[in-house]
Amino acid sequence: MIYVRKAEDRGHANHGWLDSWHTFSFANYYDADFMGFSALRVINEDVIDAGQGFGTHPHKDMEILTYVLSGVVEHQDSMGNKEQIPAGEFQIMSAGTGVRHSEYNGSKDQPLHLYQIWIIPDTAGIAPRYEQRRFDDVEGRQLVLSPDAREGSLKVHQDMTLSRWALKKGQQSAIDVDAARRIWIQVVKGDVQVNGQPVTTSDALAIWDESVLSVQADSDAEILLFDLPPV
Repeated sequence: MIYVRKAEDRGHANHGWLDSWHTFSFANYYDADFMGFSALRVINEDVIDAGQGFGTHPHKDMEILTYVLSGVVEHQDSMGNKEQIPAGEFQIMSAGTGVRHSEYNGSKDQPLHLYQIWIIPDTAGIAPRYEQRRFDDVEGRQLVLSPDAREGSLKVHQDMTLSRWALKKGQQSAIDVDAARRIWIQVVKGDVQVNGQPVTTSDALAIWDESVLSVQADSDAEILLFDLPPV
């Protein structure tokens, strides 16, 4: 079964300094049919004006992943981290027993474009932690998150993996997946077909009861593929 979540059907909030699209219910956007998907709780696509951002605020018992598409994030948190996250890098923070942080656009004249993704952890009350990493720009699938940090991936406290998949125009590939698992594909850029379903930039697909995924790139493209536990 494949369900296409079109980009324009997401929740939308424009706060002037922040233009945000919500895949799942978030803040003032509520849809009982889109409260999350398996362990995914939030996928927000944010564009933040120069010099603006999210002031210091708390989180608890959540795995918070940031993927910067363009611009630079300035991050500061109660663990003592003060970092910059440039385009192409991933940052993960385990809120665990509690953490406070701020995230700002580090540029004075350029917008910041990012995905903010929240993952429900499989264990509550863990010690807060922070990691960020740049992964080489390579064609094909690249492991970004895993529960055991294998193959140089970032650790996530959940039975899931996240792969970044870069495809060239005309490329086709098929992968086996466990039909009992839940798969979420977020299209970062480009035009692709997944098992014949055409999707484009910022669209997504919720997939279950499928054992093979056939992916065809109709343009140069990038997708995020989440392999998640059954509901």
